[in-house]
Amino acid sequence: MRLVRWTPDDLVRRLDDVVAVYGEAMGYRPELLESRRGYIATHVRRPGFRAVASLTSEGHLAGFGYGYLGGSGQWWHDQVWRALDAATRQRWLTHCFEVVELHVRPPAQGHGLGARQLRALLSLAEGTTTLLSTPEADEQRSRAWRLYRRFGFADVLRDFHFPGDERPFGVLGRDLPLEPPTPTPPGRPVP
Repeated sequence: MRLVRWTPDDLVRRLDDVVAVYGEAMGYRPELLESRRGYIATHVRRPGFRAVASLTSEGHLAGFGYGYLGGSGQWWHDQVWRALDAATRQRWLTHCFEVVELHVRPPAQGHGLGARQLRALLSLAEGTTTLLSTPEADEQRSRAWRLYRRFGFADVLRDFHFPGDERPFGVLGRDLPLEPPTPTPPGRPVP
């Protein structure tokens, strides 16, 4: 498995694969995926855009992640901004890298791929903070929640409902930059 940095053009060139991985990981219906295709294609032009991809030895997409600097006029940013008080907005949204998508195909999950993607993405990120949203779940059973907690993400909003989605979401944040990984002692597996 190779982890590579993607340019905006790389992501657009592999948009069919990106949408397929997104759909598999999230379990979304095909009609919803078509609408997401358009959003993803416009996201690559946002300020501070960064993307990473995990490719198999055959070049198949096993996972990806991307984000950009959030700002006024962006749908997600504005939804979260409205839900926060002034001090919390100042703390989290002033110079924030938003992790927009981070997904791994289900058969490739559970092998550290998501953690490698998240570490790489956050190491490339501009900003003083980073935020993401994820569907609410049992934190002990959810791989995504366990991953975000391992990376030091804290609660910013809980049980938040975005318009058009009946599921509650957690909005999680942490400071940037990401501290360098702790060296692995000799003879121990790399996390």
